[in-house]
Amino acid sequence: MLADIAGSDDLHIAPFRADSTTYGTPTWIWSVVVGGNLYVRAYNGAGSRWHQVAMAQGAGRIIAGGHTVEVTFTAADASLTGAVDAAYRSKYADSQYLPPMVSPRTQAATVVIHPQA
Repeated sequence: MLADIAGSDDLHIAPFRADSTTYGTPTWIWSVVVGGNLYVRAYNGAGSRWHQVAMAQGAGRIIAGGHTVEVTFTAADASLTGAVDAAYRSKYADSQYLPPMVSPRTQAATVVIHPQA
């Protein structure tokens, strides 16, 4: 499943709303895999609505690579910033949107996504 998601360019993230049962509107975002974990970043930084809700609720679901998966969200360890940057540079090398995705603003809004058991 992780390989399908890693190869996909269509990850949609839907954190729970404040009621902790209703999914928010899916938001399309870029994703990368580093060390066997899935990472995403908020293009608009930590002020992004989906990022704020994901950090507050800590759970939701993702839709990617033909899979719909219940997940948890946690802030990524800052020590992995360089590795996550490298993964973004590799996967999205040809995109004009790459520079903002490896900027301090988005680095501060890096989330690790874990499938729920």
